[in-house]
Amino acid sequence: MTIRVCLAGATGWAGSALTYALAKTDDIKLVSAISRTHAGKKLSAVLSESSLDSPIYATAQEALTANPCDVFFEFTKPDVAKSNILTALENKAHVVVGTSGLTDADYEEIRLSAEKNQRGVLAVGNFALTVVLLQKFSEIAAKFISQWEIIDYASDAKKDSPSGTVRELAYRLSQIRESELTVPLDETLGVKETRGARMAGSQVHSVRLPSYTISAEVIFGMPDQKLTIRHDSGASAQPYVDGSLLAIRKVHTFVGLRRGLDSVLDLS
Repeated sequence: MTIRVCLAGATGWAGSALTYALAKTDDIKLVSAISRTHAGKKLSAVLSESSLDSPIYATAQEALTANPCDVFFEFTKPDVAKSNILTALENKAHVVVGTSGLTDADYEEIRLSAEKNQRGVLAVGNFALTVVLLQKFSEIAAKFISQWEIIDYASDAKKDSPSGTVRELAYRLSQIRESELTVPLDETLGVKETRGARMAGSQVHSVRLPSYTISAEVIFGMPDQKLTIRHDSGASAQPYVDGSLLAIRKVHTFVGLRRGLDSVLDLS
């Protein structure tokens, strides 16, 4: 059976790489795209690929009304992502979320809508295999080491902070335990903000500078020993494509919300 996909953000940096990959798959068909900038055009005109004949719409509701889909792929920006996701669920589509910046409260609202509409939502902060392993290894480490801090690196142009990768990582570690602080935050002398933000039981520090794409680092500390687990992205979006295709193929296999690509993988 062919999986019909609507892709929001199809002409963006990561979305366009996925769009080109979808054109080459036999079991997935891109039936529509969403881009406010290019609404009313065909993808072939924007991405210079003749096989991409999908129409582009300005909003999720327009796209879903004109071309119903099985899976809605959200790859836009935080200010419109939640609305797109909820609209897709109300239109009985499963949803893959690749947009960063959504909060735990946002995901709770999304979870309730997914369960109400009996659809699956797979939220993936980062589709790269190395990120999947970073998350898994960090969860294992948190079971044995009680103190850690997370450092989030990204381009100076990235507005959301921290990244979706790190938001997801902090959430997942919170399901193991909260990190311990030798000196409580309210007893910190000097500028307390330099200790980072407390997110889901972890101290998180965000760095925004030129030359970074996306990197995430977790430093675990014990007396006289330290463990560092780190992921670094390159300049292209190619590492995210394979994970995105996998997510599209797996999101229909459950109802409700799952966070992290490994939630649909067998990594035992």
